[in-house]
Amino acid sequence: MPEIRLENLRKDYGAVTVIEDLNLSMEDGEFTVLVGPSGCGKSTTLRMIAGLEVVTEGRIMIGDRDVSRLEPKERDLAMVFQDYALYPHMNVAKNMSFALRLARYHKDEIHKRVSETAEILGLTDHLQRKPAELSGGQRQRVAMGRALVRDAGTFLFDEPLSNLDAKLRGQMRGELALMSQRINKNMIYVTHDQVEAMTLGDRIVVMKFGKIMQAGTPEELYRKPQNKFVAGFIGSPPMNFLPAELRDHGGTLHVEGQGFSVPLSAERSASLKSYTNQNVHLGVRPSGFVESDAPGAIEMPIVLSEYIGAQSVLISELGGQQVTIELNSLEPVRIGETRHFTIEREELHLFDPQTEAAL
Repeated sequence: MPEIRLENLRKDYGAVTVIEDLNLSMEDGEFTVLVGPSGCGKSTTLRMIAGLEVVTEGRIMIGDRDVSRLEPKERDLAMVFQDYALYPHMNVAKNMSFALRLARYHKDEIHKRVSETAEILGLTDHLQRKPAELSGGQRQRVAMGRALVRDAGTFLFDEPLSNLDAKLRGQMRGELALMSQRINKNMIYVTHDQVEAMTLGDRIVVMKFGKIMQAGTPEELYRKPQNKFVAGFIGSPPMNFLPAELRDHGGTLHVEGQGFSVPLSAERSASLKSYTNQNVHLGVRPSGFVESDAPGAIEMPIVLSEYIGAQSVLISELGGQQVTIELNSLEPVRIGETRHFTIEREELHLFDPQTEAAL
């Protein structure tokens, strides 16, 4: 399984640049997820790798081969699209084997590959059915099976779960994760859903306006976002942001804003000393608020409460802004209550207001 490298990749549509100087390496056997909002360039990047879009500048390397100008069939890739693109008049077995039959594989080899793939995807009992007789999740399995039987070096997925309902998406995420472990191939997956990215990816590449904002493991992006965009995009519910200022209180820096003052650790106070008396953006994940009656706890009124079993998602107000809080609770929290919270230091993130880079 070859390493895939995108080197100084650029894509223009006339005078409009949608991908600008993109550099990325994807390791052997890695499940890489390209994630970002609509229009960020993730699908265009995938389509250039597949050969469905012409590269304006730069190179796409698969191992030692420059495939930038090769036809899709010469790149040893298989792709799963957003819509299933199944032939309605063919049964599951014929849909899955279509590319193999075109390539004139022996029928015994075709049968072997289809049978093995159908077993992996739980389609063995459905091989003689036509697409109209299948559920949405089963159709998407067939679309994935059609790619898998080709035994390509790399598999590309372009938002394959976006047409499924919430329950099926959750089920298919789990099946995709298990499948990636069993076949151990290079996989590049495009989605706008950060939950899919966090649960599927070995490595996540967050994109915005045709540029990579940060690439790393799910834990790295969640724990150590390099900028405000990544911090707000990764995590559900999303991170809260509050305007604040760093002030020195006897050698310890405090993050202070309307209604709160949170001391930093000695190590962090020393590293951020040069930002004393400067404005910052404070970022706190909803899980970073801890209910407490300790001195200095922040008083927060509850304006909305969503009880989802062992947990409540609360909307409160702080500094004139709405703040989301995740709270473990056996009983619903009543609207109108006032609760007191502290902020976990490990969950406290600071960003430069101008550059939005993490401090």
